[in-house]
Amino acid sequence: MLYSLARPLLFSLAPERAHELTLSMLKSAHKMGAIRHPVIAKPVTCMGIEFPNPVGLAAGLDKNGAYIDALAALGFGFIEIGTITPKPQEGNPKPRLFRIPQAKAIINRMGFNNDGVDQLVENVKAAKFKGILGINIGKNATTAVEDAVSDYLLCLEKVYNYASYITVNISSPNTKNLRSLQSGHALTELLETLKKRQLELAEEHQHYVPLVLKVAPDLEQSDIQFIASQLIQFKIDGLIVTNTTLSREGVEGLAFGDEAGGLSGAPVFEKSTACLGEFAKQLKGEVPLIGVGGILAGEHAVAKQQAGATLVQIYSGMIYTGPALIQDCVNAMT
Repeated sequence: MLYSLARPLLFSLAPERAHELTLSMLKSAHKMGAIRHPVIAKPVTCMGIEFPNPVGLAAGLDKNGAYIDALAALGFGFIEIGTITPKPQEGNPKPRLFRIPQAKAIINRMGFNNDGVDQLVENVKAAKFKGILGINIGKNATTAVEDAVSDYLLCLEKVYNYASYITVNISSPNTKNLRSLQSGHALTELLETLKKRQLELAEEHQHYVPLVLKVAPDLEQSDIQFIASQLIQFKIDGLIVTNTTLSREGVEGLAFGDEAGGLSGAPVFEKSTACLGEFAKQLKGEVPLIGVGGILAGEHAVAKQQAGATLVQIYSGMIYTGPALIQDCVNAMT
């Protein structure tokens, strides 16, 4: 109810300003004890981890891990923070975030704006949250794509002891050439190198942190087949399907619909769910799937589950419907 009252004010502001204000208000409300949504118990085991419930927060909302405790109080079964890069970076020029309310959609070209991996680690250490925390890692814009592996390795090493699982983001459309890492030798080299280091870190620290890949919805059937084969070959622990899309289907002719960037929200639901289903067919249960993209109601979370997802994540849908979406999804899922 509080969100429904605040939404008109927030939607009257520039989207990025509204985003910052919402998080600030959420943190203040949490400190005052005004947010107490218990985590609904619907346990599910995935990647060897028992999740309290299958509904999580997708990466991107809390890039630096500065709002973990407040977000956790909303009732999520798990939280994913990031995307984080080795060095701080400002991201792309503003404006870079656009609402399309008629379509319940968002276009962003943020460009991995974040305070750097060292600051994220400090924020995680300061948080009181003891639940399941995913950390999403990427590469700096100034790092050549041929050298991307070094950025991912550095982030993997720095966050290893602070993450429940680590997501390798190679699917944002807002960092030049990043999506080229989803194919061919570049993907093989990345997964092989990161898997080797993950196993070394597990031995060094005497605990195993699952490694997850996040892919785009704009994949051909041959891409899906290749990625699936690589996930199985290198024993990657999970796959998040999907990131935002470059398609503009569903927002054609609408204000801001032709802005550059990744499209999320309602228009990506069918595309991302179809992609999820194709990966499920290829992987045959060998790699667990996390479904994300266009979830605006409990029935959408159920559709992701029916397509093959063990867990789901929400983000854009919550901007339009509010935190009640979390409970709706948990209650709807089996």
